[in-house]
Amino acid sequence: MGSIDELYRQYNQELVHFLIYLGVKKEEAEDLVQEVFIRVLKTKCSFKGESSERTWLYTIAKNIAIDHFRKQKNSYSFDCQIPIHIKDEQALPEEIALYKEQLDWLNHLLKCCTVDQKKVIYCRYLKDMSIVETALNLGWSESKVKTTQHRALKLLQRSLVSSKNVDGISIGGHKVEIES
Repeated sequence: MGSIDELYRQYNQELVHFLIYLGVKKEEAEDLVQEVFIRVLKTKCSFKGESSERTWLYTIAKNIAIDHFRKQKNSYSFDCQIPIHIKDEQALPEEIALYKEQLDWLNHLLKCCTVDQKKVIYCRYLKDMSIVETALNLGWSESKVKTTQHRALKLLQRSLVSSKNVDGISIGGHKVEIES
């Protein structure tokens, strides 16, 4: 396992975005990431290496989010809003506007998905996790991940057809084609 400093530098922002995706406010997400790494410090000797460090961190973050929602006595809200990340600081304003428009459209499209489907889409396509990593992260069987992913993609395809977008959609660089 890498040092805590290395893990923090590598996964800090990614975990903040994950918590925001789960419905945590930005300021609270930053605080909860600190709790993730406090828990990592307390439990690093129990890390068995059965999963990747990334999966382990996501699992801890998910559990901390659940605890956070329980403390708040809120319903478990996954109001999906994908954070906008523009990595190329030299991007043209037109490219930024197009990217934001595509993310807004994707957020609108994902409203038809269930909470579980949104989680799978996020892990599989936006964070490029494997089926095994997604299953470990969500505490599900690989079969459930595959089934939920399949149903989510079918639902998105039907939504695309009904919105008259016949070209398909790109999610995290993965093209979802319409089956005729």
